[in-house]
Amino acid sequence: MQAPPQPGQMPTREQIMAMQQQLARDAEKAGMTVQQFVEHLKKQAQEQQARMQAAMQQQQQHQHQHPQQAQGQPQPIVPGPPNPLALALAKFLRGQDLKPRTCILNGDRKDMFKVKRALRALQSPAYEKARKKNPALPEITDRASLENTFKLLPMSMLALRVNKVDPHHGHDHAPKKTKRVKGLWTVRIEPQQEAKEDMYYVWLWEGSQLKRKVYAALALLVIFAVVLYPLWPLKMRQGVYYLSWGFLMLLGVFFLMAIFRVILFCVTYFATPPGLWLFPNLWEDVSFFDSFKPVWAWHETAKKKKKAKAKGGSASAQATFSATTGQPAPATATTTATATQVADTSMQQRGYVSPRVEELPDDE
Repeated sequence: MQAPPQPGQMPTREQIMAMQQQLARDAEKAGMTVQQFVEHLKKQAQEQQARMQAAMQQQQQHQHQHPQQAQGQPQPIVPGPPNPLALALAKFLRGQDLKPRTCILNGDRKDMFKVKRALRALQSPAYEKARKKNPALPEITDRASLENTFKLLPMSMLALRVNKVDPHHGHDHAPKKTKRVKGLWTVRIEPQQEAKEDMYYVWLWEGSQLKRKVYAALALLVIFAVVLYPLWPLKMRQGVYYLSWGFLMLLGVFFLMAIFRVILFCVTYFATPPGLWLFPNLWEDVSFFDSFKPVWAWHETAKKKKKAKAKGGSASAQATFSATTGQPAPATATTTATATQVADTSMQQRGYVSPRVEELPDDE
């Protein structure tokens, strides 16, 4: 008798013939033909798989509807179809101030939030008010029920845990030296979904799309109106004609001003160094009106900017020292980027601790 083939191994011709003979004997015992017996086996396998899936869905639905029965014991995260309770929970959290950040997930911009902020929102009085409107929302009594309530989001694929990644990881070329945008991460979804406070989750559920649909409809109306421009009344067409000329003249004045400021800087750079800039913040990442403030300024090199920052830090440290102690700052006070060190023998003998200025971390 031929031994059955091992997993991943191609059966030999003798093994195939032996399996066909065994299949023919089983079909003869069942009173069927070989083809009917094969169809019968397929049907049994499909029915068994359907029963297993129905049991899993029933168990997940029971956990979603009765999470209070599992209080005191955190439940594992098993993704499934959207749950009405999870949608209500996501709608509530979307309306809370979770201090979301913009991240890049698979090339798309998404909103990302920290788990601890969502847990705080679920423990706030606002959640109790939401439960009064929708009593089906889970009641939070302890830490386990708090985490199980939050886990409704990943179980319904409304929000998933992500982690920061290097966009150039795995590439042969060196990473490009691009300017980092503060708070903008490139992330990927983690296979292990947990609910610890220091973890980040990204929203996959974007809420109601009514506003986006209204904007899309308005955009279509505008495009349709532009296409029908030849059918507009004469006064409307004349008004658009004059407005377009006014806009072109304003744009031309702007470009002339940009060219003039460069010429002015080149002349003053050699005539009266270090050079004079007209509207120095014109191309900075500021608001429209701040782009024209101040009207003029002398050109500053990188070294001068660093010295100005250090001088400003020293001035703020002296002001802090004076406000704290009521005495003028000593001449030996030195300032760094993270702390202010004051060297004064008399103060140290009295047990005085100098004030320290610390910056909050970026992810708080």
